[in-house]
Amino acid sequence: QVQLVESGGGLVQAGGSLRLSCAASGRTFSMYTMGWFRQAPGKGREFVAGISSSGHFTYYADSVKGRFTISRDNAENTVYLQMNSLKPGDTAVYYCAAKGGTYTQVARDYLYWGQGTQLTVSS
Repeated sequence: QVQLVESGGGLVQAGGSLRLSCAASGRTFSMYTMGWFRQAPGKGREFVAGISSSGHFTYYADSVKGRFTISRDNAENTVYLQMNSLKPGDTAVYYCAAKGGTYTQVARDYLYWGQGTQLTVSS
């Protein structure tokens, strides 16, 4: 069992930066592939970034590649999403999620989810 708690969301101007954090409970955090997803009003949940259990491999949606960076600290049971050059289109609720096995971009493959944190980017 893994419990995930996101933090760091807020209101930021276009072009700004923000870092989201996701703190995980449990001693098995380092065994899980982690992902960040987002959901804008009226839209489905969208893959943003993923990171392997070791942290050696990272994956990004085309829409955020070059602007967002996912990382993890297995000693601190935390995964991060550094977001730079933010755009109004990045406005959404951001969720972190955990799954066993290899990375996928499919939300239903992820077993554990946080409650989400709101990011609003103003123009």
